[in-house]
Amino acid sequence: MTDKIMAILALATMIASVALVAVFVPDIDLIIVITLVSLLAIYDFWQTFRAKSN
Repeated sequence: MTDKIMAILALATMIASVALVAVFVPDIDLIIVITLVSLLAIYDFWQTFRAKSN
């Protein structure tokens, strides 16, 4: 259970930090890249914990 909490906290921290960059540097290309990277991280998180539960 602790590993899930730590992973969620790490994912939230990563997304918050890159979102902060997107807020202060509002370039559309940067926002697209940040969105794609965040979606890939969320997908990896989902796949990793789905595989462990099976």
